[in-house]
Amino acid sequence: MASSLSTIFFLVFISLATTSLVSANFYDEFDVTWGDGRGKVLNHDQLTLSLDKSSGSGFESRNEYLFGKIDMQLKLVPGNSAGTVTAYYLSSKGSNWDEIDFEFLGNLSGDPYILHTNVFSQGKGNREQQFYLWFDPTADFHTYSMFWNPKHIIFSVDGTPIREFKNAESIGVPFPKDQPMRIHSSLWNADDWATRGGLVKTDWSQAPFTASYRNFKADACVVASGKSSCGGSAASTGGNQAWLSEELDITKQERLRWVQKNYMIYNYCSDSKRFPQGFPPECNMA
Repeated sequence: MASSLSTIFFLVFISLATTSLVSANFYDEFDVTWGDGRGKVLNHDQLTLSLDKSSGSGFESRNEYLFGKIDMQLKLVPGNSAGTVTAYYLSSKGSNWDEIDFEFLGNLSGDPYILHTNVFSQGKGNREQQFYLWFDPTADFHTYSMFWNPKHIIFSVDGTPIREFKNAESIGVPFPKDQPMRIHSSLWNADDWATRGGLVKTDWSQAPFTASYRNFKADACVVASGKSSCGGSAASTGGNQAWLSEELDITKQERLRWVQKNYMIYNYCSDSKRFPQGFPPECNMA
């Protein structure tokens, strides 16, 4: 009975949390960077990426950010999307880059998408967590959010946290806090690994594959010429943004545990075969 009540509470919260955002102008915020016309801005408030046998496509933000709350609504490739990957992430440049990843791994019709998340700091990743979703991400738009401050990184779906990556510099784990990052997204063919380890290949008779984006929102520190819009230099971002020190409250912690218990399908911190000599140090943080 208690489990049923918690499920009902969670679903009620989801219905309340899925609200529309003020739409940004995609012409002002983003550049389609590759795809030879396969990436398109529609009526300034929506963008689509397409993939066919010749090429995928992608875009990136004009601004660079150092901490913030980034929201984007996505509607993923419908039908048989096996072999395709829709990536939506923050990334800096260089060989010691930082990165915060959402990747949506396509699947055969009727089988669920896999939401793959990762965090890179100073060029090191290998911090994967994967999830199923509690809805069909191809039937409608849903909000995927990256919340990033000096304390932690939160991945959220429709306002519900699904993953927290804490700052563990105190135990020697680098944390993304010095390098401004741009928003990137791409739709590409990865049938050598994306679906069932590469066993299921892309069915090009279903092409073109299309993912759609709308309602971009960034409550974030924009960095330009080494200066942050939140005040001070990029290396010492300050200001009055309350979210710079925000942490998960008890309710959000409960929702996070609910999702991880019911929808997480892979956690690098539980993969003893991968780490026979012991888990990475951040895995031992409470």
